[in-house]
Amino acid sequence: MAQNVAGDRAIVESISKLGAEIHGYEPTPSDLERGQGANLILDNGLNLERWAERFYNNIPKVSHVTLSDGVQPISIAEDAYQGKPNPHAWMSPQNALIYVENIRKALNTVDPANAATYDSNATAYSAKIRAIDIKLKQAISAIPPDKRFMVTCEGAFSYLARDYGLKEVYIWSVNAEQQATPKQVERVINTVKENQIPAVFCESTISNEAQLQVAKETGAKFAGVLYVDSLSLPNGPASTYLKLLEHNVNTLIQGLEGQQGKSRI
Repeated sequence: MAQNVAGDRAIVESISKLGAEIHGYEPTPSDLERGQGANLILDNGLNLERWAERFYNNIPKVSHVTLSDGVQPISIAEDAYQGKPNPHAWMSPQNALIYVENIRKALNTVDPANAATYDSNATAYSAKIRAIDIKLKQAISAIPPDKRFMVTCEGAFSYLARDYGLKEVYIWSVNAEQQATPKQVERVINTVKENQIPAVFCESTISNEAQLQVAKETGAKFAGVLYVDSLSLPNGPASTYLKLLEHNVNTLIQGLEGQQGKSRI
């Protein structure tokens, strides 16, 4: 998102590595060195980067902006983080528009000389996100309401589910260095059986072993990998945020409809 708004007027780098599990990421000395040389650092907030406060304490003079400011948070419903805000707000295209606006304002503040470019880039990028929002609504509307379930390993799709009328089912609420318990797996198995859910999914940064067990014991199809906490490598299916959205939506819809072949978006 930041790269699309910045265009060629700023160098944009990620602190965490591609494919990394972001919640428990441990910044390296080189990450700290890059942070010290930055004009601006953008974070998600909502407790996603549990390491951020410690990181910022080491670079007190560098400005930082939280991109989820303005998002209506959804509370985590259970487990150790019950009552805390679900951090995965960017998974909904509607929230992504808030992120883009926060990026635009942040860049304009630190680099007002290029504000016109940032404004123009943000407008164009937001239009692409809105196009995915419209197509997502259309794709989900074609699925019978009683079949609009999204079964994942982590409860990372609460905002997407809220904004697009999906029912969210997951093994654990937050992937916090834990393995699935038999009770968690059994609960999902029962839900999939009771609702005859045709497909289940898991995220790219964690093991899909538990979800494969759910699929085996219910007859549901393991319908693919979703991207949440990290983009894919450049030659992968989710090398940009827009491609991440498109990949996830196509994987979800094809799984729920039992379709193969061409993508829906």
